[in-house]
Amino acid sequence: MTKTARYLTLFLLLGIIYWSFIAIMPGYSRDIDVASNSFSTDRALKHIAAISKEPHAVGFKAHTDVQNYIVHELEHMGLKPTLQEGYSAGEWANLSYATNILAKIKGKNNRQSLVLMSHYDSSPHSSLGASDAGSGVATILESIRAFISEDKTPENDIVILFTDAEELGLNGADLFVNKHPWAKDVGLVLNFEARGSGGPSYMLIETNQGNRRLIEEFTAANPEYPVANSLVYSIYKMLPNDTDLTIFREDGNIQGLNFAFIDDHFDYHTERDNYERLDRETLAHQGSYLMPLLDHFSNTDLSNLRSKEDYIYFTVPLFKTVFYPYAWIWPMVVLAVLLFLLLLFIGFKKKVLSTREIFKGFLPCLFSLLVSGMVGYYAWPFLNGLYPQYRDILHGFPYNGYTYILAFTMLSMAICFYMYHRFRSIKTPNLLVAPLVVWLLISVVAAVYLKGASFTIIPVFALLISFMIVCNQEKPSLYLLVFLVFPALTMFAPFVKMFPVGLGLKMLVSATVLTTLLFVVLLPIFGFYKHKGRLALMATILGLGSLIYAHFNSYFTEDNAKPSSLVYLLDANENSAQWATYDNYLTDWTKQYLGKDKTIPNKHRDKTIDSKYKTPFSYVSKAPVKDIPAPKIEKILDTIIENRRYLTICITPQRAVNRVDVFKNEISLEAATVNGVRLSDYALLDTSRKLVTHYINDNDYTEISLVTAVGLPIELSIFEASNDLLINENFNIPKRPKNEIPMPFVLNDAILLTKTIKF
Repeated sequence: MTKTARYLTLFLLLGIIYWSFIAIMPGYSRDIDVASNSFSTDRALKHIAAISKEPHAVGFKAHTDVQNYIVHELEHMGLKPTLQEGYSAGEWANLSYATNILAKIKGKNNRQSLVLMSHYDSSPHSSLGASDAGSGVATILESIRAFISEDKTPENDIVILFTDAEELGLNGADLFVNKHPWAKDVGLVLNFEARGSGGPSYMLIETNQGNRRLIEEFTAANPEYPVANSLVYSIYKMLPNDTDLTIFREDGNIQGLNFAFIDDHFDYHTERDNYERLDRETLAHQGSYLMPLLDHFSNTDLSNLRSKEDYIYFTVPLFKTVFYPYAWIWPMVVLAVLLFLLLLFIGFKKKVLSTREIFKGFLPCLFSLLVSGMVGYYAWPFLNGLYPQYRDILHGFPYNGYTYILAFTMLSMAICFYMYHRFRSIKTPNLLVAPLVVWLLISVVAAVYLKGASFTIIPVFALLISFMIVCNQEKPSLYLLVFLVFPALTMFAPFVKMFPVGLGLKMLVSATVLTTLLFVVLLPIFGFYKHKGRLALMATILGLGSLIYAHFNSYFTEDNAKPSSLVYLLDANENSAQWATYDNYLTDWTKQYLGKDKTIPNKHRDKTIDSKYKTPFSYVSKAPVKDIPAPKIEKILDTIIENRRYLTICITPQRAVNRVDVFKNEISLEAATVNGVRLSDYALLDTSRKLVTHYINDNDYTEISLVTAVGLPIELSIFEASNDLLINENFNIPKRPKNEIPMPFVLNDAILLTKTIKF
C-alpha cells in the first residue's frame, strides 16, 4: 500500500464521518422572499420572535398573549379558530385549566382527518419556549400559510391543534382526545416537539400496532432530510417517555409521528430557550418534514395506515429511508453466519488464515472494547467529582458536553490504534475474524431482544465482503474498502453523538463503545496502515487537548450561565422559615442566604414539591419569618354514607400563587376528585403520597373530594407556591448576576408556604 493511499483514505474516512453529520439537515440562508407556497424559515422565525418574548406557562400573563397571537394568525389566514377549555389532571394528577386552540381546513371527503399538533405553553417558570415548542407552533403556522396560498382543497380534513398545558401533564391533549368531538375522526397526528435548541429533528413513531404502513407512507411522502431509525423507535417504546401523542395512542388508539430535536440540550426548559439560540437550520429541518408530509397525508387514505407488521428502518444520506420487514431479520443473520463460515473455510484452505493468529486477533478487539467501555463508564462520575458545578445542570449535559464527546471518542480511537499497533504482526485477514464474531453476536442479541436494532447486520455484510477481498488479495484497493464501509459509517457515526446528547453524559459509555465497534469495522483499511502507533499518539493528543479545552470552558459565563435556585420556605404550622436551594455548588448569589450556617436538609422534615428529576433540596438555612398569608381551608362536607367517609375541602389562596401541591398521609383512597375531575387510579397509588398538583389560573380555588373507609384519619399537607420571590415586596432579593439563570425542573425563585391539617 502506498503512503499516498493511506493518507487519502484516512482523509476520506474523516470526510465521510463529517458529511454523515451535515448531510442529514438542510442549510439555512435568508429566505423571506421565497415563493408564497414554499416554507420560509424567516417567516417562521417571526412567529417565534412573537411567541418567545416572555415565559408563557399556564397561569402566566404572557400565556394569554401567546394564545391571542396564535388565534389572530389563524384568523389572518382566513381560518375560524375555536377554543376548547376545561380542567384536566391526566395520569400524573397535575390539574390545570387548559385552553386548546383549534382550526380546521375542510377536505373533499368525509374521511378521517389529519392533525397537525404542537403545544404553545412554555415550561414553568422561566423558559421562553422558543424551541419547546414555539418552533413547532411556528412550523405549523408557516406550513399552513403556504398550503392555503395554493388555494387547493385536500381530500382529508386538516385539523390544526395547538394544545395547552403539555408541560404540566399533557392536559390539553387529554382534553382533546377524551372530550372533543373531532377526536373520533382523527386518522393520523403529526406532532412537533423539542428537547433542546438545535440539531437534526428525529422522527419517532407512536402506534399501538406495527409500524409498516406508517413507514411506507412516510417514505412515499419523500421528505428531503429524513432522520429516523428503528433502534430509537424500539428504545422509545420501552422507556416511559411522554408527549402529547402518548395520550392519542393510549386513550384514543390514534397513531402518529413525532418530530423532535435534542441538540444543545442544556437550553431545554431554561430562559435560554430563546429566539437567538434556536438553530435556524433546525427550524428549516422541521419545515422540510412538514411540507411534503402535509401534502401527502392530506390526500392519503388515513384509514389504511394500520398494520400488525413491524419494519426495520434507518436513514442513510443519499439513500434516504431504507426499510425491510422483521421477517427478514433471522434469514439475514443466518445468511451472514453461513457466509462467515464459508469464508473461514476458504481462508483456511488457502492458508490465508491461521488459528493461532485468529485467537491472538481477539485480544486487541476485546481489550479495546473493555478498556474503552470502562473509560466511558467512569468518565461522567469522574468529571462530576472534578467539576462539582456540573451537578447543577440537571439535564446531565454541560455546555462543553460536545467537547467531552469528542475527547472520549478520540481517546477510544487512541486505545484502538494502540492495541492494534501492539498486535501489528497479525495479518489483516486474521484480525477481521474477531470483529465479525463481535458484530454477529450483536446482531443475534438484537434479533432476540431488540429487533429494531437489527440493522446492525449491515456492518456485518460490509465486513464479510471486505474479509473476502483481503483473503484473496494481498494488496486490495483501499478506496474500494472505503466504499464498502460507507453505509455503515454514515448510519452509525451520528449515534456516537446522539446518545450522550439525548440521554446526558452518563451515556459517554455508548460513545466510547460505539467508537470502538466502528473502528473494528474499519479494520480492513486500518489493518494496512503501517504507523498505527503514530495515529494512537495523534488521537491521544487530540483527546487530551479536547479535555484541556473543556477544562478552560468548564466555568460559567454570561453566554453559558450557571443554573441556580432559591426558595423561601415558610411552615405555617410552626411559624418558622428557611432559605432553601437545590444547588450543590453555591454561588455568591445563593451564599447570601445559605452561607456558613447552611445545613443539609432532613428529607423527612424539609419536604419540597415534585420536580422532574425528583431533585431534593441540597441545603437549607434559617430565615426570618415574613407575613405571608396562608390559604383559607374550608371543610365543605364530612359525612358517612354506606360505611364510606366522604370529605370535601376547598383551598382558596389569599395571595397570588402559581401552584398548590397536596400530599396525603399513608391511607388508602377509594376515590378522589379535584375541581370536578376524577383522579386516575394511578394517581391514587402514587408512592410519593402526592395527591394532586394544581397549576393555578387567576388565583383559582382547589376543591378536593375524597372517599375513604370509615375510621381512617386524613392528614393533608398543603404546599402553596408563588414564583415571585425576587419581586415580592416582603423581600429585597437582588437580581441574579448575568452568568446565572434560574435552575429548570425545580420550584425556583419561589415563596413556598406549607400547612398541614388533619380531618
